[in-house]
Amino acid sequence: MPARHKLLSLWLLLSGITLFAGLFCAAWLESQIQPTGNLRIVIWGASLASALLVFLLGLILEVRLMRPLRHLQVQVARMAANPDAKDDYPAEGWLEILQPDLNLLRQGWRQDRGLLTDARIQGAKDAARIRQELEALLQVLKLPLLLCDHHQRLLLFNPAAEELFADNPALGLGRRLQELLPAPSLIDALQNLPKDGSARQLLLPHQNRWYLCDLRRVVASQGEALLILEDTTERQQSDIRWRKPLSTLLPALRGHAANLATAGELLSNGGTTAELNQRLQLAMQEDSQALSGLINELAKLLETLHLDQGQLTDTWSNDLWQALTPSLNQLEINLTPIGIPLWLKADTPSLLSLLQRLLLLLTEVTGEKAFEAEIQLGNNRAYLDLIWHGKPLHLKLLKEWSELPLANEEISPRLGDILRRHSSDWWSLADANKAFARLRIPLPAATRVYPPLPTLEARPEFHDFSIADLPPPTNELGQLALNQLELVVFDTETTGLELRKGDKVISIGACRIINGRLLSQEVFDQKVNPGRSIPPASTKIHGLVDADVDKSPPMSVVLPHFRKFVGNGVLVAHNAAFDLLAVTLEGAETGIEFTMPVLDTLLLSRGLDKNLEGHGLDALAKRFQLTFPPNTRHTALGDAQVTAELLLALLPRLEARGIYTLQDALALQNTVLNSNH
Repeated sequence: MPARHKLLSLWLLLSGITLFAGLFCAAWLESQIQPTGNLRIVIWGASLASALLVFLLGLILEVRLMRPLRHLQVQVARMAANPDAKDDYPAEGWLEILQPDLNLLRQGWRQDRGLLTDARIQGAKDAARIRQELEALLQVLKLPLLLCDHHQRLLLFNPAAEELFADNPALGLGRRLQELLPAPSLIDALQNLPKDGSARQLLLPHQNRWYLCDLRRVVASQGEALLILEDTTERQQSDIRWRKPLSTLLPALRGHAANLATAGELLSNGGTTAELNQRLQLAMQEDSQALSGLINELAKLLETLHLDQGQLTDTWSNDLWQALTPSLNQLEINLTPIGIPLWLKADTPSLLSLLQRLLLLLTEVTGEKAFEAEIQLGNNRAYLDLIWHGKPLHLKLLKEWSELPLANEEISPRLGDILRRHSSDWWSLADANKAFARLRIPLPAATRVYPPLPTLEARPEFHDFSIADLPPPTNELGQLALNQLELVVFDTETTGLELRKGDKVISIGACRIINGRLLSQEVFDQKVNPGRSIPPASTKIHGLVDADVDKSPPMSVVLPHFRKFVGNGVLVAHNAAFDLLAVTLEGAETGIEFTMPVLDTLLLSRGLDKNLEGHGLDALAKRFQLTFPPNTRHTALGDAQVTAELLLALLPRLEARGIYTLQDALALQNTVLNSNH
């Protein structure tokens, strides 16, 4: 029971005892003296005066001292969590005299913080400039890039890496690299990287693709390693396509060449019979013919290698037109894309050069400056059409164009070479209305269907080099400082509160705190199909109905992803007993365990402010002036993010009371739990 409740109970008990004692005394005196008139009034008044005095004294203490003390405690807690907190509880009652000193303390605190901020600004300017340049560089790098410290924790990744690992919840600052790329060869290579910064390369499998991983140690660092990933799947497949026939051709070439050399040597030495000479000449003729055939095969193989479609990549047609537009604008040629955009396979640089040259040729022949471009799908081909107002082109002209060089250079390929590289040809035809004509180029169609994902917004954080200063992950977890922990704050929404009687999880939300900083983009937010209906009473709380979760995956699919997101982090929740029970009951069915330590902001708040009432999430958010964004209260992610902010607000107050480590915080929670039993 809080101390305030104890004092209130004691006050009411004392008032009641005094009241009953006065009533008993007045009744006894009246029975003995049998007073009348004013004497009777005096006796009853004197008997009840003590009870009234005790009640008034307690009321005065509550109004003038106890309530001002509670308000002062809340205000000091706010100031400790946030020096810029509002002073909406001014000193009152008998503590009113402290108001000038409190104002002076607050003002001095803010002035000191202002001076410290000003002192950091100048030194931070260069760092901010370097960070902006680094982020701009990372944004334009097309190859996935990862940087990890000597404990193999991620310090940095660029948007290309974020796109590559978009479906992997193990991507995050401070996460272990082996959770993201669990390849023993990679871990071994990282442990044995040369200190001079020279590169090491190895092939890594990921999602049925092969990536060439370039690893090197960052020179003049604390052992950080840089990883650059390049998709080499097409290259590997292309190598297989020409290595196998080449492995057959080369031994045959060597054999026939050796036969010719032997026969020539015998003939040049003389001393052979006429019959032997004739047989040798016949053998040389056969070997020469075979050698000529093998050389032709080798030439075809080399040409095939040159035109290998392994160089073709998936290309979104809108991106193709967008890349072509700037060069056409300089030539005053207008190209208007029409129709539905599609994916196609192309050697994009050479195809762009081909289209630019074709439009120039079409302008010369037709006299038109305005063209339309359309991509149509049919027979596993993507038909690229260039459309103009006029008549179609003659086949003879197209054959002449196919022999033209792509550019005015000796080594430049011909237009027909570019077509053959795409296993394509071209022809011209008239539209049904005969008013327009088009040049059609069939290209390989890609297997992708959906449009490309929208460009990711620049992340507020995709690097944090201070992670490298954290203790190694092998340290005793309980001895780590609270601000050095990897904390995963989570919340669940359920069909009801009776989890052991069949209520199920319908939503899980989580966010991550690294190095005492809430990473706004490191989130887990997933609805869950509970396999049962959501009661209307629960819908009134979280707003979710059956239609919201019908198409969501079941918990057996979601929970492994959530466990991977948690990784080696410490779980945090508000009233963690409920949320932890929600995931552990489901985990028992899927074999997934959550054995890591758990911090409960409800218990931590009770341990810090034993004398204050209201430790629910809404009450604490109001106390520490934390706000829920619109429509996020009672959503799993919204509650988790406010819980994370609440924990960050509690950390300074915990440290002020000597609670520095995870073990200290867990001991405080146990103390609160034991005091409630």
